[in-house]
Order: sequence, then structure tokens, then C-alpha cells
Amino acid sequence: MEVGQSLKGEDVVNTLNHIATRRGLPSIIKVDNGSEFICRVMDKWAYERSIELDFSRPGKPTDNAQVESFNGRFRQECLNAHWFLFLEDARRKIDEWRQYYNEMCPHSALQWATPAEFAHRARETPCPTGLRSRNFPL
Repeated sequence: MEVGQSLKGEDVVNTLNHIATRRGLPSIIKVDNGSEFICRVMDKWAYERSIELDFSRPGKPTDNAQVESFNGRFRQECLNAHWFLFLEDARRKIDEWRQYYNEMCPHSALQWATPAEFAHRARETPCPTGLRSRNFPL
């Protein structure tokens, strides 16, 4: 998770480039209409890599329900539960929550596996070409 006071398109592109070195690039990225996603930098980055940016409809959070659900849980369990004294303190506390969420917390949508367990099983399971990178929600 990238932590900052305000993230711009350049920050999103840098984060996606970092993720791509470890996981590859998807063919589609589901995004909302935040300024960090509708900017020229993001559009150029996606175009140069033949990645489709799939924008949710304005005012329709159900278009991106999984991400909205995650954001609500993140806000409730992490952001509202802590006072952040400075940016590095926020990074540390958010990273601790991220590790808990991914490694310790089973999810019903993943058949009660943790995200880490689910990802491990997905990497071990053969998948037809193209299906694995079909969608990468942000």
C-alpha cells in the first residue's frame, strides 16, 4: 500500500511499475474517477502498455463493490482506529494492518482462506493464458 498525504497520477504509475516487476501487468485495471486515475500520466502509461482502464460510472460505487468493501474495512479497522503522529508512523501502522489483513484474516469470498493463502494456491494452479491477468482492481 502506498501511503501519502495526497497521491497523484505519477505516484500511481510508480506504484504500478513496482508491482509489475513482481507480478506482471494485467490487461484491464478497474479504477474509479479519482483525479489520480483520470490524469494524462495514467492514460499515457496504460496506452503505452496496451492496458484498458475500466472506469466505474460516477456515483456508482457498486461498479467497484470489492474495492469499496475493502476501503470501508480499511477505514474502520485501521484509519479510524489509530492516531497517526507523522507520515512514517502512518506507514508503519498501515503496513502492520496490511500484513494482518493479508496473512491472518480469512475471507468468506476466498472460501475462508487468507488472501496470502489464496494467492499462493492461485500461483500453484495452472491457468489458461490470459485469464490470470484479466482484471486487477485498484
